[in-house]
Amino acid sequence: MKFQIFLALSFLAASFTVHGQNFQGSVASGTLTSTPIPLSFAEAIDRGLKTNLGLLTSQQSSEEVRAQRLRALSALLPQVTGQVSMTEQQLNLQALGFNVSLPPSAGFQIPKIIPPYSYQFAQATASIPIFDYRNISNFRASRESQKAAQLSISNARDLVVQAVGNAYLQIIADAARIVSTQAQIDADQAVYTNASRRHDAGTAIGIDVLRSQVELKQRQQQLVVVNNQFDKDKLGLARLIGLPIGQDFTVTDPSPALPIAAVAVKDALNEAYTNRPDFKAASARVLAAQLTVRAAKAERYPSAAVTGYYGDEGIRLANNSHGVFNVTGAISFNIFDGGRIKSDIMENSAELTNRRNELENLRGQIDYEVRSALLDLNADAVQVDVAKSNVQLAAESLRQSRDRFTAGVTNTVEIVQAQQAVAVADENLIGAQFQYNVAKVSLARAMGVADQTVRTYFTK
Repeated sequence: MKFQIFLALSFLAASFTVHGQNFQGSVASGTLTSTPIPLSFAEAIDRGLKTNLGLLTSQQSSEEVRAQRLRALSALLPQVTGQVSMTEQQLNLQALGFNVSLPPSAGFQIPKIIPPYSYQFAQATASIPIFDYRNISNFRASRESQKAAQLSISNARDLVVQAVGNAYLQIIADAARIVSTQAQIDADQAVYTNASRRHDAGTAIGIDVLRSQVELKQRQQQLVVVNNQFDKDKLGLARLIGLPIGQDFTVTDPSPALPIAAVAVKDALNEAYTNRPDFKAASARVLAAQLTVRAAKAERYPSAAVTGYYGDEGIRLANNSHGVFNVTGAISFNIFDGGRIKSDIMENSAELTNRRNELENLRGQIDYEVRSALLDLNADAVQVDVAKSNVQLAAESLRQSRDRFTAGVTNTVEIVQAQQAVAVADENLIGAQFQYNVAKVSLARAMGVADQTVRTYFTK
């Protein structure tokens, strides 16, 4: 059971690094207090949704995609610039190649140097796209990319809920192991004390005392291990939800094995394909890739635009100037590009194929996650029931062994074996309850409703 739990946690830790976004880290916030703060299951999730690094990174990535959409939109809108200038100039005509001398009979000469003169100029220049299907397709693609980015934020929220939920449940399981181990130590101490008294009274041999003492020391050593793991897992949860560095906290035990309503596989899959934000984001990326291919093909289409300016020019803008303007309409089209457009089409078509493959892979991954979560949920529910029954049987077996030892019918071998059976039964129950709760969180994530419903899975 411990090995299975270890494998499950290792898989979950690996799965919480998506597209370079680390959901195991956070940005610490809040004020450090000297006393432990109470932290409920819902409060832990809410803090994680505010401070988790993976979610914050997703939000900033969405802003980058939004900026790209605005850039694509700007290519469809008029571009207007203004300019105001004043020029002071003196010309050397000889330097410009104008070197003409008139005969003396003309009565005048053309000067070699034109004296300084000045003029002022103010204008607004506009470039107005009339039709460019490439830019239109690029803008449509950018809208789908932004939609995918927004959906990625929702997917990141689900991942944060799953990561925080599993970490919180792990602490609950650790606390249960501490209580169970301490109870076993108390029981072992009682057996050791009884064996020592009987040995002193001459009704038990020394090996009985030694066996009970070894069992007691093993349980004490185990308590050190589980306490250490408990403290480390608390540090891990604090990192997930951005608690102030060094802040201690206490947790509230959610219902350990509160059952949820049964869900048919078909219904769960339909809900997953409807709700999963990563699936909807992948679909949006496919559409964006399709539009990008259209944009590449549209490079062959003609485009129309109007450019021009209107301004005022003269010696003085206030009282010695006149309006000037220019308007040009143009249709541009490709004649020969040396294969550039074809290469753009091939490149974007390959990207489209990759996006379609990713969508189909995700479809299969969702099917696997939903079916796997339902299988785990059903199997773990049975394990919880069996483990509870086994705990009762092991406890009854230990009680009878103690009675037999007290009556002098048996020695400590039987008691030690019974104590070990109780320890195994307790560990199996704790592990089964933990796995069942993790399966509930995994199912909510697989169906795309973790952010909306997982808090209700642990309250009566």
